[in-house]
Amino acid sequence: MPRAVENSVLERRRAGVLLHVTSLPGDAGGDLGENAFRFVDFLADCGLSVWQVLPVGPTHSDGSPYQCLSAHAGNPELISLDWLMRRGWLVEERVAQDKTTAAGRAALLSAAHEAFRACGGGDLAGDYERFVRFHAYWLEDYALFMALKGCFQDEVWWKWPLKYRLRDADSLIRIRGRLGNEIDRIRFEQFVFFQQWRELRQYAHRRGVLLFGDMPIFVAADSADVWAKRRYFRLNDQGKPTVVAGVPPDYFSATGQRWGNPHYDWQAMEEDGFTWWIERMHTQLEMFDWVRIDHFRGFEACWEIPAESDTAVQGRWVKAPGEALLEAVHARFGQLPLVAENLGIITPEVETLRRKFGIPGMLVLQFAFEGGAGNPYLPHNHTIDNVVYTGTHDNDTSLGWFESLDPGGRTYLYDYLGQPGASMPEALVRCAFASVAVLVVLPMQDVLGLGSDQRMNTPGTTANNWRWRFSWDQLQSRHGDRLKHWVHLYGRG
Repeated sequence: MPRAVENSVLERRRAGVLLHVTSLPGDAGGDLGENAFRFVDFLADCGLSVWQVLPVGPTHSDGSPYQCLSAHAGNPELISLDWLMRRGWLVEERVAQDKTTAAGRAALLSAAHEAFRACGGGDLAGDYERFVRFHAYWLEDYALFMALKGCFQDEVWWKWPLKYRLRDADSLIRIRGRLGNEIDRIRFEQFVFFQQWRELRQYAHRRGVLLFGDMPIFVAADSADVWAKRRYFRLNDQGKPTVVAGVPPDYFSATGQRWGNPHYDWQAMEEDGFTWWIERMHTQLEMFDWVRIDHFRGFEACWEIPAESDTAVQGRWVKAPGEALLEAVHARFGQLPLVAENLGIITPEVETLRRKFGIPGMLVLQFAFEGGAGNPYLPHNHTIDNVVYTGTHDNDTSLGWFESLDPGGRTYLYDYLGQPGASMPEALVRCAFASVAVLVVLPMQDVLGLGSDQRMNTPGTTANNWRWRFSWDQLQSRHGDRLKHWVHLYGRG
């Protein structure tokens, strides 16, 4: 029998929106400032009680939130500069001049750090000291890692000088002394990020909105986590992965997806009581009310690709100790507010694992209208212990998806919905709201009725992803009125 869901935030029917922080409006890009609070107001005014985001960690140059430099840190690019100005740590004239470029923002954050030090931290001095102590389990390694990357022109860590690559203790002590100010600046950035996030979350809670995060099951090879905890990853003597993660050929790609993340040394993790995972979950729960585990099926078995392979075609499924891991996490935290991304090739063993721990799964309506009446994504096959989406950040927008259907596919869709000629994506959104699934989440593109040119990500590609943003003038009163009506109609208040 499935484990009972205790103290779950899924205790009633809810509805929400999927929008990454970077997709918020703003002169210099989406951040944790005024527009984030305004978006919370929009959700609350519509009766929506969930805001789902993508991972919020610091990204590499490609901007992918699923290949972060840390499994714990926040992305400094999301820091609100206005917040720093209100604290008196930046002046408006300089912000207006420098905020639009990455180099300019970095210089502004450095200036804010200097102002923070000059005033001794002001009324936040004690909060800063507590933050550094409380987060030392990841913050010290991350700050040193990022400072070293700055020293070596952002080179991947396995190309650093041997003494730093292998973390020679004496060498690290000496370099910490030399890079002390830079390390402290990085600590400061993380303090500011977490402070701003906490304020946003508190405001969201006051407005009845819960924050829904996203935790990639794997971490980037070039990350503080792999550099600092090499024993937990399958690496060669140089620090490069021997096998990498991905998925075999599927709906998204004929050659599969080669993500390039190093695989875990599950035996080493298990022998250590899964400490690394417990610490990671600790950070997630500090930030979010729910956490989606991206690629949950990797807790049961992972697709293992030889590192030298260019695609994911050559690979094999390798078992993972998901049950032992989840038992350890539950023993530490109790019943967790998790959601499993269980899309793609899902076996009965994966579903058994998910249900044993009372973890809701995902249902995507764009996957529903092929294969006949037994398709599990069709609404008549939905169950309450799921989150239903029209699409995800990896899908086309629902309007774009509909426009790509052949005439037979459109006829079948309309026949099933019982709404011949209904406008899209409204008809699909309404179908999602009507589902028995306890939570419905709509990508913001589907709220606005946008086409394929507005999608967030195309799996298997690297160009023009993660850049989509909306503007407030796209959001009209009819959008909010329609959502408010559906929330009431389908009991998702």
